[in-house]
Amino acid sequence: MLLRFSGKFNKTYGKAPYKIRDAFDTRLKLFLENPYHPQLNNHRLSGKYRGYRSINVTGDWRAIFSQHEDDDDDGIVTIFEVIGTHSQLYK
Repeated sequence: MLLRFSGKFNKTYGKAPYKIRDAFDTRLKLFLENPYHPQLNNHRLSGKYRGYRSINVTGDWRAIFSQHEDDDDDGIVTIFEVIGTHSQLYK
């Protein structure tokens, strides 16, 4: 799995509190080991985020990502698009 981060993700990650960035880094390691680990609550989204997926970072914080097949046959590319609180993302 190839992993990428969008500019918007980098911007919102940089503005997040240290505890949240640390929690995301821990969850990312778990995601790389098993994307469907129960702690992540990896699920499909609908509405304006149709076609995207979300994982739990903390009780209120979520990371939204997309997945695509790589054109160079390297497998799946996962792009983390944005991170934020539930109310920030789903308003």
